[in-house]
Amino acid sequence: MYKTLGKSLRQYKKPSFFTMVFMALEVSMEVMLPFLMAKILDRGFGTQDIGYILKIGLLMCLIACLSMTFGILGGKFSSDSSAGFAGNLREDIYKNIQTFSFENIDRFSASSLITRLTTDITNIQNAFQMVLKTIIRAPFTIIFAFTMAAYTNTKLALDILIIIPVVAAILIGIVYKVHPYFIQVFRKYDRLNQTVQEDINGVRVVKSYVREDKEIEKFKQASEEIKRIFMKAEKIIALNSPIMQIAIYSSLLIVYWFGAKYVVGGSMSAGELTSFIMYMMQILNSLMMVSMIFVMIVISEASVERVSEVLTENSTLTSPRNATKEIENGEIEFKDVAFKYHDQSAESDLKHISLRISSGETVGIIGGTGSGKTSLIQLIPRLYDVSEGAVYVSGNNVKDYDLVTLRDQVSMVLQKNTLFSGTILENLRWGNEEATFEEVRHAAKLAQADSFIQAFPDGYETILDQGGTNVSGGQKQRLTIARALLKNPKILILDDSTSAVDTKTDRRIRQALLEELPDVTKIIVAQRISSIQEADWIIVMDEGKINGMGTHEELLDKNKIYQEVYESQIKGGRISEE
Repeated sequence: MYKTLGKSLRQYKKPSFFTMVFMALEVSMEVMLPFLMAKILDRGFGTQDIGYILKIGLLMCLIACLSMTFGILGGKFSSDSSAGFAGNLREDIYKNIQTFSFENIDRFSASSLITRLTTDITNIQNAFQMVLKTIIRAPFTIIFAFTMAAYTNTKLALDILIIIPVVAAILIGIVYKVHPYFIQVFRKYDRLNQTVQEDINGVRVVKSYVREDKEIEKFKQASEEIKRIFMKAEKIIALNSPIMQIAIYSSLLIVYWFGAKYVVGGSMSAGELTSFIMYMMQILNSLMMVSMIFVMIVISEASVERVSEVLTENSTLTSPRNATKEIENGEIEFKDVAFKYHDQSAESDLKHISLRISSGETVGIIGGTGSGKTSLIQLIPRLYDVSEGAVYVSGNNVKDYDLVTLRDQVSMVLQKNTLFSGTILENLRWGNEEATFEEVRHAAKLAQADSFIQAFPDGYETILDQGGTNVSGGQKQRLTIARALLKNPKILILDDSTSAVDTKTDRRIRQALLEELPDVTKIIVAQRISSIQEADWIIVMDEGKINGMGTHEELLDKNKIYQEVYESQIKGGRISEE
């Protein structure tokens, strides 16, 4: 787990190393000061040797300045390392997420991934910075200070040694007890972020249904749940401070009690007792620092697990070795295909699908909600892998293709049309970054989008809000169709992508595609029969199976489901000649 995260350190290994070097140098300077102080007290003041006092005093000032310099440098390198490490972690996680298949993404909610990229990595960054500064400083201080304390008075040093294992055992107990709470709290953070994300994305729905109070209450409950678990964890962690205070003051009492006896008995000088107390304070402060690190590690442990989980997640879909990198045509064939989204599902979402679509054909797909239309077309660009059987494109199994090559030649306009913040031109060029303005405008004309784009004051330079909220549903659909056309694909799939467009514009789009893209295989998934009735042939889906195939006239004559849909749409006024 930590080894996985360590790979993201990369160029910050040297700054991390320098942090530890400068922390060690700072400690080595600090532990010399009590020793020199004892010299001043016993020899300087004892003999009234002003020259010796000034000499040792100047040396102490020099050592203090060096200690401060080393500390500043160590702090700088630790800040650079922790911030850079966190930046690399975010980059590595985001890159890995981009390789995920739909199946991988289904395992992590969007809110959970956002929490891992933000809150979890911030926790890791803070813990890493603290550990980096103290992983050398605290142990070195304890070892060096204890060595000097033992050199000063071995017996007294051994008397206080018993405190260290007792404190360590208590700290380990706190860690063991509190860790499960932080696992729970970050899961609650996921739910909180999900609530916020849903409310922001669906703010228009929330307001139209006057659900503000309900959503505020839902957010409050999620927030209260986080507070409740945090308070449980904090109550346990709060024991850390009093335990350390008890350890510190108990140690000091031992030192003062026995130290005073040794001074009175003549086996220890006042200067030695002073330096011993200073060494004792250095040891106890280092123990306090270690206890704080333990707290940070406890908090970050859950974050480390969650971040590592995303980093080690491998895509379920990968390109094979020696993958095919050329697609000659848009021929598609399904051979006894079965598919289910989850291996544990008792029933398949698609069952025994066999069909062949010739290159350049226009095929319509129709069926009720949940009939398997979208599941079927998602297998063509290999957004999911089949559970049984095989899908072929241009005569080759889709599993044999390089994924980039396959998806570049299979252009999809999904049910949920997504536009990104930026200009209309930038959004359209997602289809082809190198497309000229003339090529972009030509694609927009085919999608019947050019006219409304030109109506905007800034035309193609019009800024779209996040998600394209400043354009209508029909305009959004036409923009995404234009974006797909810019890819110049061998296969074009429109998944109910003209549902918000009037029938007249829908007909114009289909006519333009037929005339301009005669060699492109076109698959149109629709709810309206008017959108597919002119297709070369139509597939009727029902409960994950093909219920019928044929032309509009053939299905109207023989297929009961198609007849029912047609009749319902005629009565509803949805079949139009325009």
